[in-house]
Amino acid sequence: MSTPTPQSPFGQPTQPTWGQVPPATPPAIKPSRRKAWFTHGAVAVVALGVGAGMGGSGESGSAAASAQPAPTVTVTRTAEAAAPKPAVTVTAKAPAKPKPKPTKKPAAPAAIDGDGQYLVGEDIKAGTYKTAGPQDDDFGLGCYWARLKNASGEFDAIIANGNITGQTRVTVRKGEYFETKGCQKWEKVG
Repeated sequence: MSTPTPQSPFGQPTQPTWGQVPPATPPAIKPSRRKAWFTHGAVAVVALGVGAGMGGSGESGSAAASAQPAPTVTVTRTAEAAAPKPAVTVTAKAPAKPKPKPTKKPAAPAAIDGDGQYLVGEDIKAGTYKTAGPQDDDFGLGCYWARLKNASGEFDAIIANGNITGQTRVTVRKGEYFETKGCQKWEKVG
């Protein structure tokens, strides 16, 4: 007695399943392409449906795994570091040369040698001055002197003046102007 070959609903012999012994003779009839596409397509659709059902349930599959708490997500933020301060650069300097002591403003001269207008306290010292009189080559014009309020040259600026032919003395004060023309050297005497 021989083992009957399992048949598909279409009358075709089927492949042996796991654990079955294959028939001694291979089937002589090949399935048509149309039928092959139909069967393979049906198997693919079923497999897709089963896979979607298993993956889409959202369950992990075991009761023990679902009883454990889900892991906690921890986000760590790093504080921004302050901008680094620039490095201090130290340069060696040559020792500072001592500053010279301020020189005193030269004192106003105590003598007047020549014609001109002089500011008392700046160009000449305040005090009393003496002259020997007119210069020898003045052609008889004499020696003119004047004490002035300012250097404007106006007539009303004159405090006192004189035209001398011999020796004389004049006292001038700080802030006044002293004018001289055609006189010998004036020397401070007091």
